[in-house]
Amino acid sequence: MRIFSSTSLDAEQNYQRMTEQPVKSLVLQLATPTIISMLITTFYNMTDTIFVSRLGTESSAAVGIVYSIMSIIQSIGVTLGQGSANTVSRLLGAKQRKEADQVFSTAFFTSIALALLFSVLGLSFTRGFVRFLGSTPTIEPYAVRYASVILIGAPWMAVSYTMNNNLRSEGKAFLGMIGMSTGAILNVILDPIFIFALHMGIQGAALATVLSQGVSFAILISHFLRKRSNLTLGFRYIRLKWWIYRSILVVGAPSLFRTLLHTVSAICLNVFSAPFGDEAIAAMSITTRVMQFLNSALIGFGQGLQPVAGFSWGAKRYDRLVEAFKFCVRTGVFAFTLIGAVCFVGAKYIMLLFLSDPVVVAIGTVAIRYQCILMPLSAYNTLSGMVFQSTGHGTSSSILALARQGFFFVPVVSLLPLFIGLQGVQLAQPIADIATFILSLAYILPFLKKLRTLSSIG
Repeated sequence: MRIFSSTSLDAEQNYQRMTEQPVKSLVLQLATPTIISMLITTFYNMTDTIFVSRLGTESSAAVGIVYSIMSIIQSIGVTLGQGSANTVSRLLGAKQRKEADQVFSTAFFTSIALALLFSVLGLSFTRGFVRFLGSTPTIEPYAVRYASVILIGAPWMAVSYTMNNNLRSEGKAFLGMIGMSTGAILNVILDPIFIFALHMGIQGAALATVLSQGVSFAILISHFLRKRSNLTLGFRYIRLKWWIYRSILVVGAPSLFRTLLHTVSAICLNVFSAPFGDEAIAAMSITTRVMQFLNSALIGFGQGLQPVAGFSWGAKRYDRLVEAFKFCVRTGVFAFTLIGAVCFVGAKYIMLLFLSDPVVVAIGTVAIRYQCILMPLSAYNTLSGMVFQSTGHGTSSSILALARQGFFFVPVVSLLPLFIGLQGVQLAQPIADIATFILSLAYILPFLKKLRTLSSIG
C-alpha cells in the first residue's frame, strides 16, 4: 500500500511525491492514517468518560473538569508541534533540510521543558486548580484524585503531540499513527483493569492514561532515533534563536489559541452549567467528548491537507493548494452532513452509553442534537483555519481560532442562560459556529482569489 511505502522514501523522493502526486490521492494517502490516529486517540479519551461514568455522576463530571488540564497539556505539544511542523513542511518544500532539523529539535526540547514546568505548578496547587476550572464541592475530591495523576505524565504527553505533528509534516503520518494509536488501544485495555479489577476507581483511569501515553512517547521517539524519519533529533540542533521561535509561534499561535480557548470554553461551560446541578455539568461534559470524537475525524482529514498545503506553498504550486482545499471542503461538508444526521437521530442512545441517569441523558440529548445540525458548517470552519495555518498566515488563522471558542462562544454561554436558562448553555456552541462560518467566508474567499492570481502569474 502507498500509505506504508511512503515511510521509506528519502528526502528527495518525498519532495517529488509531495509536489507532483495527484492532489486527491495524496491528501487521502496522508489523511487516512491521521484520521485513524485521531479517532483512536480521541476514542480513548471518551472511554475514560464511559468507564468512569460507571462510578457515578460526580466522577463523570470530574473527568469533564480535568479535561481542561489535559487541554492545556495538549496545547503545549500541539502549539510547538503544529508550529514547527508547518514550518518544517515549508522548509522541506524549499529543500532547506538543515534548518528543518533545527526547528524540530528546538520545538521538541522546548515542549518537554514547558510541560514539566506546568506539571510542577499544577501538582503544587491541584485543589485550587480544579476549583478554578469549575469544580463544585461534591465533584472536587474526584477531580483532585484524577488530576494529580494526569499531571505527572504531562511532559511525555505534550511532546508526543510535537513528534506526531512533525512526522505528519514530512508526509509520514503513518509512523505517527502507529505511536498514537498503540497508546490509545492500550488505554482502552487498561481502563477497566485499573478502575474495576484493581479497585483503583477514578485514579485508575488516570494511571491508565498516563502509562498509555508513555508507550506512545516511546514508539514515536524511536522513529527519530532509528532514522525512520527524514528529520534528525538531537541536542546539537537546538537553536535558541528568534527566527525559530518566531516561525513556530506565528504558525503555532492558532493552535495555542484554539486549544487554550477550548480550555476557557470548557471552564465557562462548567461554571455556567453549575447552577443547573452536577447533572448539567456531567451532561455537557459528555456532549463535549462526543463532539470532540466526531470532530477528530475532520481534524485528521485536515491534517492530511496541511502538509500538501505547506509543501505547495513553499514550492509555489498555488494551483495544487487551491485544488487540495476545494477537495477537502467538498468531502468534509458532505461527510459531516451524513454523520450529523445519524448522530441527531441516535443522540439519546449515545448518551445512554455513558450514563443511565434520566436527567443527564435528557440534557445531553438536546445538546448533541443542536450541535449536529451545524456540523457541516463546522467542517468548513475547521478546514479554513487549517489551510491558513499551514501556509504561514498566522494572523488569519489565529483570528478564526479565537472566534469560535472566544469571541463568540464565551459571551454567548455567559449571557444566554440568563435569559433562557439551561437551553442557553445547550445552544451556545451552535450559535458560535454560525457566527464563525460567516467570518470564515470573509477570510477564505479573498485568499482563494489571491491564490488563483498567483497561479496564473506563475
